[in-house]
Amino acid sequence: MLRTITIGDLLDETTEKYGQKEALVYQERGLRYTYQEFQEICNQVAKGFMSLGIQKGENMAIWATNVPEWVITQFASAKMGGVLVTVNTSYRTHELEYLLRQSESTTLLLIGSFRDANYVDMVREICPELDHCEPGKLESARLPHLKNVIYLGEDRQPGMFTWKDLLERATLLDEQERIKRQRSLDPDDVINMQYTSGTTGFPKGVMLSHSNIVNNAIKVAECQRLGAEDRVCIPVPFFHCFGCVMGTLACVATGATMVPVIAFEPGLVLSVVENEHCTALYGVPTMFIAELNHPSFEQRNLSSLRTGIMAGSPCPIEVMKNVVEKMGIRDITIAYGQTESSPVITQTRPEDSIERRVATVGRVHDGVEAKVVDPVTGETLPANVQGELCTRGYLVMKGYYNMPEQTKMVIDAEGWLHTGDLATIDEEGYYRITGRLKDMIIRGGENIYPREVEEFLYAHPKILDVQVVGVPDSKYGEQVLACIRVKPGEDLKVEEVKEFCDGRIARFKVPHYIQFVEEYPMTASGKIQKFKLREQAMQAIGLETKGQNDTA
Repeated sequence: MLRTITIGDLLDETTEKYGQKEALVYQERGLRYTYQEFQEICNQVAKGFMSLGIQKGENMAIWATNVPEWVITQFASAKMGGVLVTVNTSYRTHELEYLLRQSESTTLLLIGSFRDANYVDMVREICPELDHCEPGKLESARLPHLKNVIYLGEDRQPGMFTWKDLLERATLLDEQERIKRQRSLDPDDVINMQYTSGTTGFPKGVMLSHSNIVNNAIKVAECQRLGAEDRVCIPVPFFHCFGCVMGTLACVATGATMVPVIAFEPGLVLSVVENEHCTALYGVPTMFIAELNHPSFEQRNLSSLRTGIMAGSPCPIEVMKNVVEKMGIRDITIAYGQTESSPVITQTRPEDSIERRVATVGRVHDGVEAKVVDPVTGETLPANVQGELCTRGYLVMKGYYNMPEQTKMVIDAEGWLHTGDLATIDEEGYYRITGRLKDMIIRGGENIYPREVEEFLYAHPKILDVQVVGVPDSKYGEQVLACIRVKPGEDLKVEEVKEFCDGRIARFKVPHYIQFVEEYPMTASGKIQKFKLREQAMQAIGLETKGQNDTA
């Protein structure tokens, strides 16, 4: 049964039932909100946003780690109708500018820095006008839509509001105005936008409605049997659906407690699970591997763990077994999907055998249609025959923002979303993901589209041509390999290429391997054969092309 409800109303409904129960806990900050307190701060921040003149349907970008302000903003923006545009924390100036411009975001919320990246400096580089403008009155030459920049920190930054300003501005607005705004929202309205390279082209803004993500969160929770007594440790980033739909929204849908980790660190995750008696743990396979191999692992009491989700990239069978046996997460589930499907299409259930849970990605959620088709003819294929996985139902995105042609390429006239993934389905409805139609790279849960990296590297003055492929990696699943043809008469070194990338594109997109080649393998019609290029490159760097680890 699907729900017809907005995110704001869902939070109010859960607060009505579980007002005095813990909603949000941050061990690192010593912060604890009951559902009543969480609802109040979200209402306050919603009014703060409205006081800035942000209208229903306006795009609001957030560039931050899993800080408390992120999850508050998620629900506050949903209550006043702002569309939350999530920004990858690994982005650099080139990608940030593209996203803000393409999304036409009017507001940007950001933290000061993360790891070696200074976010404030990068925003100033793109918008030097910030140094001389009043907060809320930005007029940027490069980003004409951007007006409000909100700094999620204590100190004051030129041209930016602070989080404290936002809380104080809430008093400028009557509570009835906020209630009226919330009541004007429709469950079918777009409320979340996530940028993904998907299967074709440059990053695209995936438009997701309240109905898309509320119902997907509910189905994800059902597959784990989550309830109000559960406490979910969320170390996966909020800027992905894994964090903000399968994580925070699934908790609010069931009355469970959100227990986020601001930035993944395996020892910290183990500490949070132990101290907060978490019953569920989320992660991509690399996170679980890091936790299992942490020096403190044997000393940790993880007996509270019951369920959770491993997703984001193929899950090695041995890792899955260790999570069940050594971490004791007996009801761990595997989920598969993509941002365009809100995100989960299939998921295993706790009652599935360990064999099912390590060898497949489960069955479709209730209320979801799926089929495996011949990529050429579109004909539906029988069981155990490989083809492209397609899905249809409430979970399919509203489309790519301002990209109608790209939307038509992935959603057909009958409403089927073509995932670009190759799969088989067995007689009992269990799916296996067997490959990808396109050449997208998945590195540690991050989608990397080769063309985006290629276009960036083409800008290097010494590069004549470049082809990017993914190669197997035991830690991250895949790594980026760039095969570069250098311009005649030029001399180019690996270090120069890496230096060119440093600080300009996200670290996970920077080629791990760089090879200089004279030519590429071609078809008779002159098309580059990427699969052959990949095989040749793997041979040259000593990677095996066969006998890789089995994955679900």
